Amino acid sequence: MQEARALQEQGALLLDVREPFEWEAVRIPGAMLIPLSQLAQRVNEVPRDRPVVVVCRSGNRSQEGRDILRRAGFTQVTSMRGGLRQWAAAGFPIVTGN
Repeated sequence: MQEARALQEQGALLLDVREPFEWEAVRIPGAMLIPLSQLAQRVNEVPRDRPVVVVCRSGNRSQEGRDILRRAGFTQVTSMRGGLRQWAAAGFPIVTGN
């Protein structure tokens, strides 16, 4: 969590790979949503000029999202262990509702 937060503060993109209904319930301010099921087809929407931290609810989908981006040639990409659950538990900013 700490590393992901530091990267975000330095300009990294937080890429949320959860489903839209999850995103609408709770999300990280400034994050971008591309569901994991769509990521391979929408990889060109992810900026390549800054680091990317892939985020999900608990950390499992984000690892798969990270791997999709790596296969697409992204070099500055990581996944956030613990996901949004631990992000919120750590007291980092979240947005709830629409």
